[in-house]
Amino acid sequence: MKVRLKRLILQQSVAFFVLIAFSSCTTSKEIIYFQDEPLSSLNTLSTTPEITYKPNDLLTINVSSLDPETVRPFNLPVITNSYSSLNPQGTATLQTYIIDQEGHIEFPVLGTIKIGGLTRKEATTMLKERISEYVKDPIVNIRLTNFTVTVLGEVNNPGTYTVEEERISILEALGLAGDLTIHGIRENVFLIREQDGVKRFTKFDLTSINVVNQPNYYLEQNDVIYVEPNPARIRSASYNQNYVLIISAVGTLATIAAILVK
Repeated sequence: MKVRLKRLILQQSVAFFVLIAFSSCTTSKEIIYFQDEPLSSLNTLSTTPEITYKPNDLLTINVSSLDPETVRPFNLPVITNSYSSLNPQGTATLQTYIIDQEGHIEFPVLGTIKIGGLTRKEATTMLKERISEYVKDPIVNIRLTNFTVTVLGEVNNPGTYTVEEERISILEALGLAGDLTIHGIRENVFLIREQDGVKRFTKFDLTSINVVNQPNYYLEQNDVIYVEPNPARIRSASYNQNYVLIISAVGTLATIAAILVK
């Protein structure tokens, strides 16, 4: 009787651990990228689209020329802040222009100008033409300062990231977030983008090489990427809450069984 009881408890314990192991196992098909095509097809990569400026974008615009005095009226004053004992002179930063909901900014001398919907090249050309009425051969440098992307879900370092180069692909954004965890569904990565006040969704399958040719492969400012967890991760969320108690209970039962059969 005692031997049977011990065997029963041990069998149940083993079955429990086997169930835990198999419920969380993941196949290579679920974690490998670009499974359907050879690397030689990378020569079909699409060109990088230029981003366009949107409402609430923050821009720095610097105008220069051979005669600095002639362009002074077109540049906002530099802000000096962050005084400290280690840096008594502070840090100089350029002021920014915010694009309003109609796509306009207020620019020195020129007044209200529409810049929303333009690419950096188009906006630079437009400003150079307008400023050329006052300055000979002006040089215009525009920079978007709040280009951010947010990566959420099953990645190693979720968060919001600032993009310095104003160009980033969905794979590069996932790289910033430390790549997907082993529990992320690679066939179901979502891009959330707001256009004209409407949230739009695009699904990416990272197991296919064709992901690099999707229209939204290159991201825009304020895009959000969400990586869905696989069923094993969802189940483990409930397992982990009581995992320590379960292990303790199984150990206690095994101890009792050992005592009973003595």
